[in-house]
Amino acid sequence: MDKLTALLPATPLLSAFLITLLADGSRRRIARLSVGFSALTFLLAAASLALYVVEREPQWVSFNSGWGSLYLDPLTSVMALMVAGISFVVHVYSVRYMAEEPGYARFYILLDLMSAAILLMVAAGDLVTLLVAWHLVGVLLYFLLGHDAARPAAQRYAFWTFFTYRLGDLPLVLAAVLLYQAYGTLALPTLFERIASAPQAPTVLGLPLPTLVALLVALGAFARSAQFPLHTWLPYTMEGPTPVSALMHAGVVNAGGFIINRFAPVFVHAGGVLHLVFAVGLVTAILGSILMLTQNDIKKSLGYSTMGQMGFMFVECGVGAFSLAIYHLIAHGLFKGTLFLGAGSVIGNARKHDGVPHDDVYTFVVERKPVASRLPWVVAAVITVVVPFVVLGLSRWLVGGNFVGEQGAIILLFFGWVTGAQLLFATYRLRVDSPWRLMAMIILSLVIVVAGYTLIERGFDLFLYPDRVLSGQIYAAASIPLATFEVLVAILTAAIVVGWLVTYYAAANGRAGGRKASPLRLALYSLITREFYVADVYAWLTQATLGLSRRLNVWLRWV
Repeated sequence: MDKLTALLPATPLLSAFLITLLADGSRRRIARLSVGFSALTFLLAAASLALYVVEREPQWVSFNSGWGSLYLDPLTSVMALMVAGISFVVHVYSVRYMAEEPGYARFYILLDLMSAAILLMVAAGDLVTLLVAWHLVGVLLYFLLGHDAARPAAQRYAFWTFFTYRLGDLPLVLAAVLLYQAYGTLALPTLFERIASAPQAPTVLGLPLPTLVALLVALGAFARSAQFPLHTWLPYTMEGPTPVSALMHAGVVNAGGFIINRFAPVFVHAGGVLHLVFAVGLVTAILGSILMLTQNDIKKSLGYSTMGQMGFMFVECGVGAFSLAIYHLIAHGLFKGTLFLGAGSVIGNARKHDGVPHDDVYTFVVERKPVASRLPWVVAAVITVVVPFVVLGLSRWLVGGNFVGEQGAIILLFFGWVTGAQLLFATYRLRVDSPWRLMAMIILSLVIVVAGYTLIERGFDLFLYPDRVLSGQIYAAASIPLATFEVLVAILTAAIVVGWLVTYYAAANGRAGGRKASPLRLALYSLITREFYVADVYAWLTQATLGLSRRLNVWLRWV
């Protein structure tokens, strides 16, 4: 198993080396070589996961004294399979997509090196190897995003991403230095054992070291996974090649969720940091979802969608559902990679659409169909409020038993409730021939999806965190005082119920549209279209810094 683990990052690295030797060869040979090695990497990752399932013993392999080690555990085996699978699909897609682009061999070399760096990152067994791989991923992403040197926008936003990543690397490097000085080891398994045995012993500036390290790791994760306010680089990286966008949104941007799970034994002793992770993730999820709905470019809309999903992933980490965050990471990676690779087809189909809205008149005159109807708004509102809550509550109760005692489960239940209600509201706004049948089909689909999701998540949690004591400690660290939690639950429940009733009433009485926009709505629209002025603030800070540097140059006569 140790040799198999070592082959995971070595295989794409060997592919990049061979393509370098054949850089002047035919493009077909280069593509076949890279795709073949990518397929081999995927098979090795699948075999690695299968062997771990059979043996159920983590393996730590060292190739040097102190650093240069690999660690195979449930997190490594699952992440390696996902990364290798997405990389293989991107390799195959790039064969034709990049056929007319310059630098064909260079692109495949960078793609193989990126795959090797990500696999090395998820399999790193010590702090030095983890930091080296973490840094290499950012550097290689810069070159991939700026692959087309003739596009100034691609070069600009590639550098923007590189700069943001370097800012996020600094806290992680500082965390590694503090851990090594305090515990005297680089090996991750040994390090986590020593933290568990004496979590409060070392202090820095009066703070327990695990709390400070968890905060530094969280800051590094915020930058890598585009959390507010370090999110501005993500939506503007669409100038790069589409395969790079697919790989980045399906794999690279998820690294924040991975690094938090890797340092899970540290976050057990940092409940306050988990609360910060929850708050930042919640703000990011809301802003990303809002900005996604206001874009007129499909790839930029997908970029903000990724931002929102990364926010939800951090919310799951903040409530202690670490395994659910990894499951979300994998599901989002597969889904978003597919969307990016299919974005070109969607754009082509949209260009062929006549653009005529299918309202009642259009349906009756052109399509010659009877005008459809809706459910009574009171009935639809009651269904929207009650059904998702009952479905989610029963599914969680059947699987988890005493889920009411888990604050994280209740918080996630709220998110599921709002999401299911949003789906039912979208169904209500559709005018169909048989609204009752459509509503029944939507509810049945919701039951199937939620039940399957809950069962898979429960089994995945048992596989990823077989130590149930550690899993319980994570949930306990993320909890808040019970009285405060109950008050917040009551307030949010009342707000959600009232909000949906008002929304249905406004939609049923035609108040959702057709009115003259109020100054408040115009101001809100301006705020959203300007993307909450975050990029403008950064631009102002840049100009102010440049102006200050020019004055210093004049005053100190440096120039």
